[in-house]
Amino acid sequence: MAVITSGKTFANGEQLSASKLNQVITAATFNQTDAVDGSTMTLVGGAMAVRDTGITTAKIADSNVTKAKIENVANMKALGNTSGSAAAPQEVAILDENDMTSDSDTSLATQQSIKAYADGGDIGVGQTWQSVTRALDGTSYTNSTGKPIMVKGRFDGNTDNHNVDIAVTPSGGSTVSVRFATGTNSGGGVASNGSIIIPNNTSYSFTKSGDTITSFGFHELR
Repeated sequence: MAVITSGKTFANGEQLSASKLNQVITAATFNQTDAVDGSTMTLVGGAMAVRDTGITTAKIADSNVTKAKIENVANMKALGNTSGSAAAPQEVAILDENDMTSDSDTSLATQQSIKAYADGGDIGVGQTWQSVTRALDGTSYTNSTGKPIMVKGRFDGNTDNHNVDIAVTPSGGSTVSVRFATGTNSGGGVASNGSIIIPNNTSYSFTKSGDTITSFGFHELR
């Protein structure tokens, strides 16, 4: 079927005139079925008008929409869907932060930030044993190293029975007290040792009870 249908049909022997020639153009129509891309085309006052009815999915060949034909994506964004239900693709943030402080449930993390965060949580990685001064009078200390640390202590006494307790307070949490070290020796000359892991952003303090502690020392893996 012809795409264009003439606006005037001539009979044999019919006289040609300017008005009849104008009818050929002004009254012509397009066959919508054969129109380009399924658009509807009509001639209006001698000019062609196109009404785009849209390119349907069926008219796009598989694997033929190139990345260059998709709109530009902002830097550090990926296309995805975090709406909680089926939806059109949207830009999802890519975060590059070693401490994961954003705590986002709708963002992606880079490989580098995941590795840095995982490495930062491994006790002993990049840490060394250091001699530190700690009091036994409830003075508070805070682990702000960015990763867990290990605390070890040794306590000596000339008399029997002494105890050392540690109070641990996580950031935004409640204080928990536990026995850090205890020494018992009915013959005197008692020594005790204790160790504990302190998470990052956690405060801790020591107190003693029982018999006299004559000397003590602390080391921390930090």
